Amino acid sequence: MATEFLPVGGARTEELADAAQLASLADETPEGRSIVVLAKERYGLRGREVENIGAHFIAFSAQTRMSGCDLNGRMIRKGAVDAIVTHVKALGGSIPTEVDAITHGISDTGGTPLAVSDGNHILGVVHLKDVVKGGISERFERFRAMGIRTVMITGDNPRTAAAIAREAGVDDFLAEATPETKMRLIKEEQAKGKLVAMTGDGTNDAPALAQADVGVAMNTGTQAAKEAGNMVDLDSNPTKLLEVVEVGKQLLMTRGVLTTFSIANDVAKYFAIIPALFMGVYPEIAPLNIMRLASPQSAILSAVIFNALIIILLIPLALRGVQYRPLGAAALLARSLLIYGVGGVIAPFVGIKLIDLVLAAMGLV
Repeated sequence: MATEFLPVGGARTEELADAAQLASLADETPEGRSIVVLAKERYGLRGREVENIGAHFIAFSAQTRMSGCDLNGRMIRKGAVDAIVTHVKALGGSIPTEVDAITHGISDTGGTPLAVSDGNHILGVVHLKDVVKGGISERFERFRAMGIRTVMITGDNPRTAAAIAREAGVDDFLAEATPETKMRLIKEEQAKGKLVAMTGDGTNDAPALAQADVGVAMNTGTQAAKEAGNMVDLDSNPTKLLEVVEVGKQLLMTRGVLTTFSIANDVAKYFAIIPALFMGVYPEIAPLNIMRLASPQSAILSAVIFNALIIILLIPLALRGVQYRPLGAAALLARSLLIYGVGGVIAPFVGIKLIDLVLAAMGLV
């Protein structure tokens, strides 16, 4: 979000705001739109219609790291400070001495400096404040608890990237990233056998979003990003991946605990009723009839009734799902075996015996 216009070299603030707004009229990114709004609200420069001003707009590219427009013989550009400096020098211009100090001051506080030039003159710097969402460091901590490593990939300079990384609490960052370096990083992680998910909102993110195993484009992003991703986050919240992962893990856990319970339940159920069924034919297995069921008929009927009841009792669990906890795979497996494995073994012995007692009391067996 643009927060301030900082003129240099004797330029007026209004002149800088006007040039920055002109260079941003065709910019669909959040920072581009915020520059237009800031110039309008602070200096009364109303947004001009792109079709009516007769300008030739220059789209941002990862190679030039600049965008802007050509209008009435003016060559207005905005972009990364070093890119604008190179552009101005190529046109024979000089660089005001205060540019470095302003740029470093903004970067060290976690902001992003954008330089604006008109021809071979640098008019000033736009201070973009990267707004870190509240509670985001806690959410990244939940990622870590799940064994997921977070990496911030940005086109910002290393100073800004380091400040934002510290504030957000990510595990690592990659600064001054181009579309090629973003894709290369993802491919390197995938080559290690890792599953990579990515969120992004810019046209430069599109190739990486397409390369990632899961690509989530922001709703506020460009059309190219939305088309490249697997899904679009309507809330434009980069940490929405946390919910995506948690829901996926909850589904897997629910399926796992139901399977664990079912297998343990079947094993215990047959161990409980088989001795009662065959001890009349093979008296020597009578000691295995630890349930002391009333009769073979009672054993079969009790097992059928227990099966019907247990399926009904498991339906709410299947619909609601198991509550997800950010634990490692080994801890989740141990917890599942302890609760649903042991529970699946005990339940048939208790349930079938109770049903057998009820049937015997009612004289049905």
